[in-house]
Amino acid sequence: MINVLIVDDDAMVAELNKSYLNQVAGFSCYATVPTLQQARNLLMQPNSEIDLVLLDIYMQQDNGLDLLPIIREVSEKTDVIIISSASDVYTIKKALHYGVVDYLIKPFQFSRFEQALTAYREEANLLKHRDFVAQSDIDNLIRRTSSNSAGERKKLPKGLTSLTLRTVCEWVEGNQGAEFSTEMLANAIGISRVSCRKYLIYLSETGILATNILYGSTGRPVYLYRLLPEKQDALRQYCE
Repeated sequence: MINVLIVDDDAMVAELNKSYLNQVAGFSCYATVPTLQQARNLLMQPNSEIDLVLLDIYMQQDNGLDLLPIIREVSEKTDVIIISSASDVYTIKKALHYGVVDYLIKPFQFSRFEQALTAYREEANLLKHRDFVAQSDIDNLIRRTSSNSAGERKKLPKGLTSLTLRTVCEWVEGNQGAEFSTEMLANAIGISRVSCRKYLIYLSETGILATNILYGSTGRPVYLYRLLPEKQDALRQYCE
């Protein structure tokens, strides 16, 4: 579970962000606070369990940007997503300078909020389960892909990312000839079963994976997948 601190002095906005947060799997609201001092106190606690901060910038008593160097000083593991009406270039450049992982300009749609958190969750899970990464992984993680890579991602269905697809395909390639379920793959690479199933459906629809339906004693179907031998080269293109 990813613990999230919400920093916003508008109680209604903070509650709305908390409500949005509760709708995205894998996240828990650690606390909501209206001032930077309260946020700093929580972040300074020994063994702080805050993984992510949703930070406003324009507050009555504070400027959220002032919290960024404090976070970098006291916690190496805490990330920040800015949620603010601030859209001027200076503010955005300064936020990016301190390494914020995303920047949402108010007002925004829930879909954009969900996209930011889903990407963060998947990237956190992938890094947690890997010892080394390739250059392409780094490019995707910091969202500075080349124009060619961007074009490739646009070809993927909505909700799929090239980074996660690569991880799925690398695991499938390493387990050639074996049938596997959604749960088996999800546990192996550290993503949710719901997300994993989307990638398996995509690979099945492109003809790379064969699908077999197994009915258990309860009658509930279990979908099993395996790599088609003649599609190894097609699979390998997603591993590059």
